Amino acid sequence: MSEDYSVKFDRNLLRFFRGAVAKSRLNLATSAFLARACLDQRRAVSQRAKWGRRGVQVPPMMIVSITNRCNLNCVGCYAHAIHAAPEAEMDDRRLFELVDEADELGVSIILIAGGEPLLRPAFFELAWLHPRILFLVFTNGLLLNETNVDLFRRMRNLIPVLSLEGEQMETDMRRGNGIYRLVEERMRALKKKGLFFGTSLTLTRQNHDLITSVDFQRNLSSLGSSISFFVDYVPVKPGTESLVLTPEQKQGEAEWMKRLNDEVGGLFVALPGDEDQYGGCLAGGRGFIHVNPQGRLEACPFAPFSDTDLNEMSLKEALGSKLMRVIRQNANQLSERKGGCTLWENRDWVLAQMKQAESE
Repeated sequence: MSEDYSVKFDRNLLRFFRGAVAKSRLNLATSAFLARACLDQRRAVSQRAKWGRRGVQVPPMMIVSITNRCNLNCVGCYAHAIHAAPEAEMDDRRLFELVDEADELGVSIILIAGGEPLLRPAFFELAWLHPRILFLVFTNGLLLNETNVDLFRRMRNLIPVLSLEGEQMETDMRRGNGIYRLVEERMRALKKKGLFFGTSLTLTRQNHDLITSVDFQRNLSSLGSSISFFVDYVPVKPGTESLVLTPEQKQGEAEWMKRLNDEVGGLFVALPGDEDQYGGCLAGGRGFIHVNPQGRLEACPFAPFSDTDLNEMSLKEALGSKLMRVIRQNANQLSERKGGCTLWENRDWVLAQMKQAESE
């Protein structure tokens, strides 16, 4: 089962990169980078397979939340809800070592998250040191300026992904007055510079129909966005359950994804997407893993449960922890019907596993 799902996951990942090359309407430098990225992905697949034969399960993707700090205070923000109490961030030395280890193991995509990543710009040097890794930087976009946009332009493996909640009303309601227009300005600046960039859209019950519509996605394309990430809202903050997708909205995902692929000239990724095709939840290292700002390895950014500290052990050791193993082994039994994250939905089970691991 594990081998079958991982082969399918890698195949779909490579298909996505080939699609990015085929759909690229940007300058030759970006097209050439995307073609090279396909080769790097193939290399990483072989590298992960090598470690797999040694008993180390390496995910293709690693999400690294490099800071809790943020210049916004969005309604229902999971990062604020999970990490309300300030703690020391993993220092730069260990952060750089961690990415070195990830590169050696065959992690080929790193999602840089926060807080607001541009408040800790160490990722620019990380991208320069690891040209074969694709770094996706999820940012609110407000701190983009001429200096750091030029850095993005020089390092094609570093891709900014700007966050929106919909049009002006939806975005300003959740992120603050005037934010939508500011993000639009940043998108136009990126387009003018010829950068490949994307948009992150949190799917809620209220904005679902708007942001999955052809007209909305065509407008994003006209602003220069080449890829849309649709992230199901997770009600980590109490009292925000009304934002969760309805069962009907969740079940219609395949239909609107096909419509957008057929009618809009862009790339579209749904998170978590259809995990059933891979035998269940992809967290815990089956498809991705999360490193929180303090350096603890978590199965998923929306499920803040960990039994390891990367300040005290290697990434390879942490991937084999008791909690990560039990989550991977039970992926097909974890069922999520609402809320976007199967581990958050089944958090009582996860906590029980942690207690059991601690008692052994």
